[in-house]
Amino acid sequence: MTTRAALLVLADGRFPAGGHAHSGGAEPAVKAGRIRNAEDLADFCLGRLHTTGLTSAALAAAAAHGLDPLALDEAADARTPSPALRNVARKLGRQLMRAARATWPSAELAALAEARPRGAHQPVVLGLTARAAGLDAADAAHCVAYEAVSGPATAVVRLLSLDPFEATAVLARLAPALDRVAEQAAEAARHGIDALPAPSAPLLDISAEAHAAWPVRLFAS
Repeated sequence: MTTRAALLVLADGRFPAGGHAHSGGAEPAVKAGRIRNAEDLADFCLGRLHTTGLTSAALAAAAAHGLDPLALDEAADARTPSPALRNVARKLGRQLMRAARATWPSAELAALAEARPRGAHQPVVLGLTARAAGLDAADAAHCVAYEAVSGPATAVVRLLSLDPFEATAVLARLAPALDRVAEQAAEAARHGIDALPAPSAPLLDISAEAHAAWPVRLFAS
């Protein structure tokens, strides 16, 4: 049974999937001076949405569509050149798996957890979670696309003491772009793993490696 209310639960920042501890690259961007205000945040989020956001949304959509999650996990590895980000994706996937299996138990989630005890990539787990919750590929893609920008926006509120009303306005103005990216991701998922997009953001990869070595940081990534 499909229920859109499940999408609200899955996309809710209070869902215990561990995302609140990660900035999506915003913390090193703030330190480097690339994010100083709401306008910079909007630019950062838009760039993240069309690169790693699209890639992750397509992986999630493909998992929700029923493609092989183990093959998708390998595809996620190939699309994540940064070892630090691969590690983060698997940690988040492991945390999401715990929450998902407690909320929407399914044989597919159990099988992936057994095959990847150290964690599968978070977008793949999210796609299977959406499938277990009765959601479709487009729903999974929308959830991941929203996560791609909401995480950095929330982090910047803490990092810069940015007015949360301004951060929320940034997210609201990104809504049409979010819809387009989710639709593109869901469409790609219908054509198999080889058709999934793979845009990357080299500066995010480089920043992630540097951030992982910081002795003191507010966010895990």
